[in-house]
Amino acid sequence: MRRRQATTQLRQRLKRFPAAALLGPRQSGKTTLARGLGGRYYDVEQPAERVRLDLDWPRLAAGRELVVIDEAQSWPEIFPRLRAAIDAERRRNGRFLLLGSVSPALMREVSESLAGRLALVELTPFLLSELGQRALARLWLCGGFPDAGVLKDRSSFDWQRDYLALMAQRDLPAWGLPARPRVTERLLHMLAVAHGQAWNASALGQSLGLSYHSVNGYLDFLEGAFLVRRLAPWSGNLRKRLVRSPRVYLRDSGLLHALLRIESRHALLRHPSAGASWEGFVIEQLLGSLAAAGGSAAPHFLRTSDGYEIDLVLDVGGTVVAIEVKLASAASPQDLARLEHTADWIGAEHRYIVCQTPAAAANGTRGVIDLAAAITRLRRLAGAK
Repeated sequence: MRRRQATTQLRQRLKRFPAAALLGPRQSGKTTLARGLGGRYYDVEQPAERVRLDLDWPRLAAGRELVVIDEAQSWPEIFPRLRAAIDAERRRNGRFLLLGSVSPALMREVSESLAGRLALVELTPFLLSELGQRALARLWLCGGFPDAGVLKDRSSFDWQRDYLALMAQRDLPAWGLPARPRVTERLLHMLAVAHGQAWNASALGQSLGLSYHSVNGYLDFLEGAFLVRRLAPWSGNLRKRLVRSPRVYLRDSGLLHALLRIESRHALLRHPSAGASWEGFVIEQLLGSLAAAGGSAAPHFLRTSDGYEIDLVLDVGGTVVAIEVKLASAASPQDLARLEHTADWIGAEHRYIVCQTPAAAANGTRGVIDLAAAITRLRRLAGAK
């Protein structure tokens, strides 16, 4: 079993809090990670498991064993019990571990019942920093879900398509999404085409026969299910007009490629969306690796009306980092000069172009680097080990 970087962070949170929630998309490896910690495991999405937990509860609440509750959002009745058990012995930490496939914004019980009692940790699909540099090409093509092909020599994208179909038909409606499954599937295909572009709810709404309010609401659900990342525009003061609409990305590159019918590296590199796919992949790997190591950053992008842009602007421990992503094996002096010019406007201390370079050309704070080096530098800035 491959060790996940979030394991260390999760253990630390359990030492400091009575409970922790390990959140992330379905099939990202939460159950495997949790089972590796030991304790008593209950999948409360199954009615029989709810009965078993109900019968065991008095002993569990009084015991010293870690209690792991999988898909906690599917059984809201458990949250008042958890709060009562925690408050009865508030000084005891590491008692409960909740696993969930929706964010706290959708899992209302977490924010309402367990505020101040519970730490949150996100588990993404596999990251480059967990698989190693040799897995880069396959990770980009297949995405990081453990069963989606990244760990196997397999080119079929049936897993990704089945995953999206089940999310649209079963999981998202169960979590409260009011859209019909067919509408959700169409929206996902439209998001794949618009991957990395400015969000335009009105245009998508017209195509779907919906109001822009409805489309924005649907996007909230997709974001809460860890399927979509909404990257906010940088909002500082410049003497230039800035693009104010967020950019939207499919978080997993394998799901993106399944929606676009890209099933090989050859087809990917020839596809018009290859650059946008690489950009979203790099952004997700950087943010995911930083979070898994316990670091944090406020991610934005910057684009001016006259075409100057920075794909990713991060505030890492008070240090502003400007990152431009290019699908190339090198960057030109003109590319570097343009990044330097734009990064000066926001006072970025670190400026990098991330591409597929075989040989980095960078000093301590700027230059051309590959994805693995970018991950290392960000984690170092955040003080993560």
